[in-house]
Amino acid sequence: MSSLQRTKEILNELIGFQSVSADSNLEIIGFLEDHLKALGARVEIFADDTGKKANLFATLGPDKKGGIVLSGHSDVVPVADQDWSSDPFKMTERDARLYGRGSCDMKGFIACSLVLAEQLAADRLDAPVHFSFTHDEETGCLGAQAMLPQLEDRGYRPALAIIGEPTDMQIIEGHKGCCEYTTHFTGLPGHGSLPHKGVNAAEYAARFITKLIALREEMAARTPEGSCFEPPHTTMNIGCIRGGVAHNVIASNAEIDWEFRPVNDADFYYFKTSVNSFIDRVLLPEMRAVYDRADIRTDIISEVAGLVPEKVNAARALVMALTGANTAGLVAFGTEAGLFQKLGISAVVCGPGSIEQAHKADEYVSLEQLSACLAMLRKLGQKLSA
Repeated sequence: MSSLQRTKEILNELIGFQSVSADSNLEIIGFLEDHLKALGARVEIFADDTGKKANLFATLGPDKKGGIVLSGHSDVVPVADQDWSSDPFKMTERDARLYGRGSCDMKGFIACSLVLAEQLAADRLDAPVHFSFTHDEETGCLGAQAMLPQLEDRGYRPALAIIGEPTDMQIIEGHKGCCEYTTHFTGLPGHGSLPHKGVNAAEYAARFITKLIALREEMAARTPEGSCFEPPHTTMNIGCIRGGVAHNVIASNAEIDWEFRPVNDADFYYFKTSVNSFIDRVLLPEMRAVYDRADIRTDIISEVAGLVPEKVNAARALVMALTGANTAGLVAFGTEAGLFQKLGISAVVCGPGSIEQAHKADEYVSLEQLSACLAMLRKLGQKLSA
């Protein structure tokens, strides 16, 4: 059986697991665990506090530091309210494309990685090959943020990481961070005809939004010289606003879902410090002058580090050698790569499929892209085998 045919078989299995982020991923993790253990891999499962989610980290080859990690996330985005041409959780092949939820984001790469594991199982490896499959990447890289410190505590230190997000097999050496928050405002309700006797949470939320927009404009003025991102500066987005109950009632509660995407650590700290200072020094004192139990609370949904382009990047050099590419680029979307980089692991993003197909109805990965990924991983296996 060809490597591509074997990849299709595995991908068919993976797409069949409805591992939407809101639900448990234990079934797909169990499948991956059984598959890798059967090949002789050393497998560790890291369950979350709920017991309904888990990360997997597996190793083939010698038990020593170094080596390379192939990283993918097991969760997928929902299919609700999307108009699919076929069952999103049954792989369908047509026009040299494999359709199904997660086909490119990013079960296609996971399937290719398992085929590599099968090919390496009988080989003597000079360095370990690790497989990192996580939960809840789509909701803030929560799985990787939990697992990577645990791996470091256990003494795992891969030298290089390839994160197989869909990049059309182009090498990506940088992306912005992604920081997501929900800010809650608690005020004092009352009759709308007496606004001075209440604390209108919706109005303070509106002032908070105005501050966020002003900070976004500041970020544009702070654009780093030579930035290659698009847009080149730190961005901010308001995702959702909730609050109030009626036209004539002073709103006692309001919530804002928002995010910002820093291009560097300096912007991250500046943005957060500015936001917190505005809350603590301006908004809260005004609210509590009327009602001492008024409050503003911000929940951190995720704070995912960006992938910083580096002059010396061993992972980039390796993937260039494997693919024959001589350039590397940047992307707007976030990945787990920056989390690996924060631990001193050289990282790049490179995987089959296009982000243009991700999260949409009729998501697909082409056979051509899977073949290119398999060719890269085959060369990697040859390089690592004694």
